[in-house]
Amino acid sequence: MNIHEYQGKEILRQYGVAVPKGHVAFSPEEAVNAAKNLNSDVVVVKAQIHAGGRGKAGGVKIARNLEEVRAYAKELLGKILVTHQTGPEGKEIKRLYIEQGSNIKKEYYLSLLVDRQTSRVTLMGSEEGGMNIEEVAAETPEKIFTEVIDPVVGLTGFQARRLAFNINIPAKLINKAAKLMLGLYDAFIEKDASIVEINPLAITAEDEVLALDAKFNFDGNALYRHRDIVELRDFNEEDPKEIEASKYDLSYIALDGSIGCMVNGAGLAMATMDTISYYGGSPANFLDVGGGASAEKVKEAFKIILSDKQVKGIFVNIFGGIMKCDIIAEGVVKAASELGLQVPLVVRLEGTNVLEGRKILNESGLNIVAATSLADGAEKIVKLVG
Repeated sequence: MNIHEYQGKEILRQYGVAVPKGHVAFSPEEAVNAAKNLNSDVVVVKAQIHAGGRGKAGGVKIARNLEEVRAYAKELLGKILVTHQTGPEGKEIKRLYIEQGSNIKKEYYLSLLVDRQTSRVTLMGSEEGGMNIEEVAAETPEKIFTEVIDPVVGLTGFQARRLAFNINIPAKLINKAAKLMLGLYDAFIEKDASIVEINPLAITAEDEVLALDAKFNFDGNALYRHRDIVELRDFNEEDPKEIEASKYDLSYIALDGSIGCMVNGAGLAMATMDTISYYGGSPANFLDVGGGASAEKVKEAFKIILSDKQVKGIFVNIFGGIMKCDIIAEGVVKAASELGLQVPLVVRLEGTNVLEGRKILNESGLNIVAATSLADGAEKIVKLVG
C-alpha cells in the first residue's frame, strides 16, 4: 500500500525527522490559505499522486507570491500528470501539498528497503540526490552506498554516521544527518514499511538537514496492525479492479495483456503468466484466489477479470491441495452461467477432488476447453485468443 507525500511527512514528524512545514489542499482557495499560514517568501506547490518523477513531469512548482500559488493550483488540479512511473495514461491530480520553501544548498538521496539478497533491511544513500537518481544508479553505481542492518541490533549510530560520511554530508552536520536516519529507521520498522525513500534529502544554507520528499510503501500483510495507516489509503489512486479484489481477499494486480488468469498460489500464478508469455500470449492480470476460496469467491474473481475490457480469453489453472477442484469447478460454472461468458475459457484442474471437478465441468453444458497440463492450457488459450 502506498500513501501520499504529505501523509508520509506527517509520519516522519512523529519520529523526529525534520521536514518543512506544509498543508494539503484540494482547491485553489485552500492552496492560497495554506500558503498564507506558512508565512514563507517562497512556497512549493506539489502535485500529490502515487508516482515518482513529478518534478520532471511539471508537477512541482515554485511560487513567490499568493497569486502564483493560486495560478499553479488552478493549473495542476484536475490535470493528468504523466511520469515515467504512471505509464502513458498518467494520473489525475486531485490534491496538492503546499510546502514552505527551503534554501537548498545540496541534495542527497536516502532510502530504506528490504534487500532480498541479504534478507535484511538496508539503508541506502548517495550524494547525487534529486530528479536523476535513476541515471546515477545505472551509470555511476559506485556513488551509492549501503549499510546492511542487523535485525537484532537495529540501525546503529555508527552505521548512520558512516553512511553520512560516505555520501559527503558536511562534517558539522553528520550528527544531524545520523539522527534523521535513525528516526527514519524507527518509522520504517514500527510502521511495517517495505520502502521509505527520501529524495531529495537536503542540506540548507541554514545548516538544516531536511527530508524534502517522503515516499512510503507498506507491507500489506501487516496492515491489520496499523489502522492509522489503512485510513490513509487513497482509493482514487488505485485500480478499481484491485480495490474490488481486496474486498474478497483476492490477490489481484492488473496488467496490460489480453488473457485473464485465475490461479491458486502466487508461485503457480507467476509460472502461469510466464508460460502464457512463452507461447506468445500476454497476461491481463495476476490473480491468486488463495487456498480456501469458495464458489462465491471464484465467481467474484471472474467478475473482476471480465471487468477488464482488454480480456479476450480466460485461463483457470488450479492445483488443488487445500483448495478442492470441485469447489473451483462449481464456481467456474456458476460464474460462466450467470455472467453469460462470451470469451474462450480454458480450465486445467489437478489435485484434490480433481475427478469430481472435471465431471462438473463436463456436465455443465458450457463451452469450456479442458487442459491436461499448464503448458497444454497456456498453449490452448493463446491459440483461442490469437
